[in-house]
Amino acid sequence: MRTWAIKGRLTALALALLTALGGCSAMLEREYQSVEPHVRLSVAEDDSNAVWAESYSELQGAILAQVKTHQEVGVIRLKNWKGDVEEQLTRACDEVSHSAPLGAYAVDRIQHSFTRMVSYYEATITIDFRRTAEQIAAVATVTGSGAIRAELVDALDGFVTETAFQINYFDETQDADYIRDLVREAYYDLPAAALGLPEVQVQLYPDQGSRRVVEVLLSYPEESKALQSKRVQLETAATDLVEPYRAGLKDTALAAALFNGLRERTRTDAAAGATAYHALVEGAADSEGMALAYKELCDLAGLPCRIVEGALGEDASFWTIVTLEEGSRHVDPAQADGLLLTDAQMAQAGYTWPDGEYPLCGESPVPAEENVEN
Repeated sequence: MRTWAIKGRLTALALALLTALGGCSAMLEREYQSVEPHVRLSVAEDDSNAVWAESYSELQGAILAQVKTHQEVGVIRLKNWKGDVEEQLTRACDEVSHSAPLGAYAVDRIQHSFTRMVSYYEATITIDFRRTAEQIAAVATVTGSGAIRAELVDALDGFVTETAFQINYFDETQDADYIRDLVREAYYDLPAAALGLPEVQVQLYPDQGSRRVVEVLLSYPEESKALQSKRVQLETAATDLVEPYRAGLKDTALAAALFNGLRERTRTDAAAGATAYHALVEGAADSEGMALAYKELCDLAGLPCRIVEGALGEDASFWTIVTLEEGSRHVDPAQADGLLLTDAQMAQAGYTWPDGEYPLCGESPVPAEENVEN
């Protein structure tokens, strides 16, 4: 009996132990976790606003990228950083907002804060913008006066009230007055859109340096809708006048035909308006309006033509220079005898104009009447 009792207790103990072990096994299975080495997540997986920088230039680039995308709050993680983090963050924010062209144009203020993490610093950059995302995205980079002028032509052609572009090779001659002069030149390149020279304000960002953003604000004499309406009327009138001469005439005969057609349709009046609209739609214009109207006709007919700003006697005056197979010649549609004249003939008649700014116009006159008959 004693042995059996002992065996029974041992059996019960064994069963209890097995039950306990079975319970522990189930508990361990429920709480088991796999531990793996940490892998740094990519930017997209980690934080869509976070970028990494390992040098001061990369830090500047990251802040400037935040400006370009009009991102008000961004996170930059500084890895393997050397030097004073506070000082370098302050300097980078200041340089982007005051010395970088796009930053100087677009940013009102940049603030920063940072936290020391285990293996890097995490900086938060907060930007207060004074430009919209659309304004920043519209800033094109241009090089050379031709590209600058093209930007201004596009603005004037659409009656745009503001435009901005970045010049990467800005020399000391390209100041605000230089930009205003280019606006004026662009205006006279666009007779159909030259419906009143706009007032021009120019601002450069930053104030100095070889790289700058140029902001040009244009104030037109009328609202865009009214200007667009006048442009349609002007282009219709010009097309009607040019249509009979689109084919079959040589350059000299074409220049003469357009001259005669304009003078038959329009009278010269020094007190009248100064646009091609005044000349071709309203029927009277001063020398500026007559010159713009003639250029519009030449442009439609495919005859190279440019506006000349000069003087006739003591009075300011406008006329044109056309380029023909025989060479360049002056054409002043405000004068009955102003067709296809040489430099010498113009000077003899009392005209003056800036030296070196316009093509030379040949020594011998083109026989305009003979060419018209041919």
